[in-house]
Amino acid sequence: MPALMDIVIPRLDFLWSTRFWIVCHVILWLHRYVRLIVHCISHWTYKSKVPNWEKPRYTPDDVTVVIPTIHNRPEELRPSLESILACKPSKLVLVTTWNKHEALSRVAANLRMPDSANPVEIEVLHVDKANKRLQVCKALEDDHVKTAITVMADDDVEWPSTLMPWLLAPFEDDRMGGVGTCQRVKRVFDGDVMTRVFNWLGAAYIERRNFEISATHNIDGGTSCMSGRTGAYRTEILKSYSFMANFKNEKWGRYILNADDDNCVTRWLVAHRWKTWIQYERECEIETTLENSTKFLYQCSRWARSNWRSNWTSLVHERHVITQQPWCTYALHFATFTSLAFLFDPLLLFSCWWGTENWEPRNRYILLGAELVFMFCFTKVVKLVGLFRRNPSDIMFLPVSILFGYFHGLIKLWALFTLKETSWGSREDGDEHNTFRLQEKPRQSQSMATPLGPDLPKSMRYHGFSQVRRVILSSSSKQEFLGCSIAVGVPYPNPAKRPIQYPDS
Repeated sequence: MPALMDIVIPRLDFLWSTRFWIVCHVILWLHRYVRLIVHCISHWTYKSKVPNWEKPRYTPDDVTVVIPTIHNRPEELRPSLESILACKPSKLVLVTTWNKHEALSRVAANLRMPDSANPVEIEVLHVDKANKRLQVCKALEDDHVKTAITVMADDDVEWPSTLMPWLLAPFEDDRMGGVGTCQRVKRVFDGDVMTRVFNWLGAAYIERRNFEISATHNIDGGTSCMSGRTGAYRTEILKSYSFMANFKNEKWGRYILNADDDNCVTRWLVAHRWKTWIQYERECEIETTLENSTKFLYQCSRWARSNWRSNWTSLVHERHVITQQPWCTYALHFATFTSLAFLFDPLLLFSCWWGTENWEPRNRYILLGAELVFMFCFTKVVKLVGLFRRNPSDIMFLPVSILFGYFHGLIKLWALFTLKETSWGSREDGDEHNTFRLQEKPRQSQSMATPLGPDLPKSMRYHGFSQVRRVILSSSSKQEFLGCSIAVGVPYPNPAKRPIQYPDS
């Protein structure tokens, strides 16, 4: 009991004692590594939903693929678009800006079809501003999408021809709202050293993400974000009025947020109790591209800002994840605030050393050595095993990965202090209408707010009066006039504007 009280209400001498550092080390170790060990077991035992090969509920004919793009050189999209057409969806909808519509239409008209006898329908739409949310909404309006399933994809992903059955398999469950895929980065093996380093850092980022989302889905069905690179959703969800209204008008503080679209979709599914799933199989592994230069740092900053904004919204404002996905709340959302490796790794080592001050020197060194081996040879490696199995020579990049992990903590802090920044920074065509991504909300009228309920007089707000006079107003006599209830006998707040009283004639 005294030891417990020392933790709750520590004395000054306790703060400098070996007991304090042992307690500190144990708490930090459990917080950092229990979730890692649990995730390892969960990831290794993860099983994807196997397609119903004999009588599937959904086929490629039930799928429309929507691709928002603002690419300046549409011809470069050909490999990606043709890989998607090879999966034979019912329709492909491309949405770009008005000034790129003609060039994209020419490319779309000359794409190679997998079956010339039954070509895939392609429609090219355009919007006024380069914004993914606006482009997605344009595709979902009217009758551009008529199928039961809508797949939203980025313009730089390439699909395997075996993707569709695996992507549609989880929708056999009526409560399945969204399905994602595993991913890999297109590798560069013959570039200069820096190009290969940044390429590998991007590949490592995606591999870690595959590890995390498969592990959390296996535990409580949750994830921090369903990736926008490729995700399948029920069209009834995306085309619903309530979803569209929220998607177009998401709030962040006093701003309307038009970035972070994939986070918005994910939180919507959680809030409305739709299930999500990840298909972690080679048959549905998409290939994407990330920046192979210092522009990769801009991408990391953008992802970090999205994480801060979305996790804060999930935990503080919406709070659905707390009750529906308790493990994800601890392992993913809270981890955003405590996963600064450059701070916690040294603290773990120093607390281990200072907490064992009374031990024999030999035992202290053995424990510290075991801590170092566990930290650098297991925790920094286990999530990247998939990369090393595919390309064993990648082991030479491991020191770079460890150092970048510490540097990434600084990127996260920079992102925290620049949350109002929404620019891409990593692509020349990405910031054409950047100011549209974060706009101030329209100010509420200062005269009267919109009534909150059917009882109009009780819902009125008199901004010019004190609280006492508001009570008097709301309880004063009312006079019916043309079906409307109007308060009478109320003194005007501004005598100069008092109505003229005419004597009775």
